[in-house]
Amino acid sequence: MHEMIIKHIHIKTIFILTISLLSLLNHLFAQNDTPVLDTQVNGTVMIKRGLINNDSAYTNYASGEFTPGRGFDLVRTKFGTLNISIYAMARYLNQMPGTQTWEDHLGRPHDLTGRNDFYWHRSMIWFSGWLGTPKFTYTATVWTVFTTQQTLIYGNMQYKVNKHLRFGLGVGPNLSVRSMQGSFPFYSSTDRTMGEDALRGGFTHGFWITGEVVPKLYYNVMFGNNLSTLGIQASKLTRNIAKSASIWWMPTTGEFGPRGGIGDLENHDKLATRFGFSYVNSREDRFNNIGTPSPDNTQIRMTDGVLFFETGALADNVTIDNATYNMFSIDAGFKIRGFNLQAEFYGRKLSKFAADGPLPVSELNDFGYSLQVNKMILPKKLILYGVHSYFFDEFKRHPWEVGGGINLYPLKNRSWRLNGQVMHVYKTAAGGTFGLYTAGQTGTTITFGSDILL
Repeated sequence: MHEMIIKHIHIKTIFILTISLLSLLNHLFAQNDTPVLDTQVNGTVMIKRGLINNDSAYTNYASGEFTPGRGFDLVRTKFGTLNISIYAMARYLNQMPGTQTWEDHLGRPHDLTGRNDFYWHRSMIWFSGWLGTPKFTYTATVWTVFTTQQTLIYGNMQYKVNKHLRFGLGVGPNLSVRSMQGSFPFYSSTDRTMGEDALRGGFTHGFWITGEVVPKLYYNVMFGNNLSTLGIQASKLTRNIAKSASIWWMPTTGEFGPRGGIGDLENHDKLATRFGFSYVNSREDRFNNIGTPSPDNTQIRMTDGVLFFETGALADNVTIDNATYNMFSIDAGFKIRGFNLQAEFYGRKLSKFAADGPLPVSELNDFGYSLQVNKMILPKKLILYGVHSYFFDEFKRHPWEVGGGINLYPLKNRSWRLNGQVMHVYKTAAGGTFGLYTAGQTGTTITFGSDILL
């Protein structure tokens, strides 16, 4: 009897605390009716955080995957704020033919089984806000990719001195291709194209500075641990620092739409333009020198799809332990009245090899380009697009892709998208279950997906 009374009191206490918490949150949400503006300079859309209904105009104050959506304010006080936002994507993917054999640049055969599956592919939950002063912002991110069985919690802290100078510390992108610099997830498809994915660097822990040089001209400089932090423990890192920089100019309207993403869902009345140049340098390590064939460093692939640090990549039974990675890219984009043209040219050099045996080459030089064309068919509702990529590579295999798809926006904004795409690829240079392609694949890839950004 005594235990029943205690249990009853315990349940009643929990109930009262729950009601009190819900009442507090309701009070906090009611206080958030006061408009709080997130802005970008030079004519970009000003939004009332959490209150706007007409479109998803997200201010890009981080980069790539690390910029939260508009989200919902949970707490807003004089001491600081807390906001929660979510990105999620699910899709069906079919790589055809289902079985095939391809040869790498040394003529060695590899068996390939194409994917045919449904996946809740990626989820991201951002907790963000400012602390003490709106100049000091923080973001903590819960990130998971189901297809690779990876789950991480990471983030960044940034301090904005003025519009010309902002400091950041945490996880950020190596500033290689355009898609790494803020446009996520506003791609043509639900993931990067083969051309964008094949040569790029990844995300790592680092320090960066960014800002506006003069009106309409911006810069970003990043110093990081390596090309990609995924799967690399601190105990395995070398003392080498990856260095990257990007500069971009938006001479006409001073903006390029939400996040600078692909597609002109916003239907620009005036021509919006963006021109950029980026460069990355990093001395890379295999990060696994204990005699196993598979390296921990899986960011770098050669254009035949083989992992660069894999044993036998350039010569049978020879393992490369270190190499220098250099990459540049030049991009240009145009948007007007629902039409968007995006072009990018890039080059990558791998050199200064340190290996445990003789190699047939001392460096690899690969170049390529990507073209993306988007056209809005139904205002704020339907966009058709085409994609083409091509490589002028060291091995003269010339991987390429061509195809296109459709994007449907049921809410007439970028918060919810339905995507369908058909892409034909030839000797795919990109690979892995993170993206849309399997290394070495020749054939057709079909995807149907849906993603949301709140």
